[in-house]
Amino acid sequence: MKRPPRPQARTSEASPTLSRRTFLKGAGGVAASGVLAREALANAEPSGPPRADAEVLEGPVEVEFALNGVATKVTVEPRTTLLNALRVHLETPHTGAKEVCDRGTCGACTVLLDDEPIYACMTLAVRAHGRSVRTVEGLASGDELTAVQREMVASDGMMCGFCTPGFVMSMTACLEKNPDATEQELREACRGNLCRCGTYPHVFEAGMRVARGGAR
Repeated sequence: MKRPPRPQARTSEASPTLSRRTFLKGAGGVAASGVLAREALANAEPSGPPRADAEVLEGPVEVEFALNGVATKVTVEPRTTLLNALRVHLETPHTGAKEVCDRGTCGACTVLLDDEPIYACMTLAVRAHGRSVRTVEGLASGDELTAVQREMVASDGMMCGFCTPGFVMSMTACLEKNPDATEQELREACRGNLCRCGTYPHVFEAGMRVARGGAR
């Protein structure tokens, strides 16, 4: 799973003070987000003719991508995360990806970007330009749940439910690539997903029932 390393724990209990160096570092981070956004738009696969303004990121920009198979456009600031774009900026909000830690450590916001699981809270929306995004809302066909979703229910793999969409997306990506995945492979695929309720045995029981073919 393509996810950034976890941030290092702070080693001091003292409250940080604002120094000139700290201020400049913060300002540099803001500038860097604009540079990353510009590069993302410039390098993305276009869904149509090349855009003349692809590298101009002053103010809101229009991002085009396929959301659960549907062509979608959203206008956001370059610094906007994919999670925020999905949950806040769409005409029909997609709130299946949960905002929990908002720092790339829990996996509740996991979505599939070109079929690869990513943390939506750590991915700029502009990086989805010209690409495919799948959320948990796009898995079921009407009222017909996928095998992974059905087994999560049947195996009692849910408690509070905040982590559930992330686990479903991670296991879906794993089983689409390898329908006969082992439990260890499923655990590895979900290594970036945390369940604070401790329902891991039920979650992986659900995944293994699908892998064994009993729920297809």
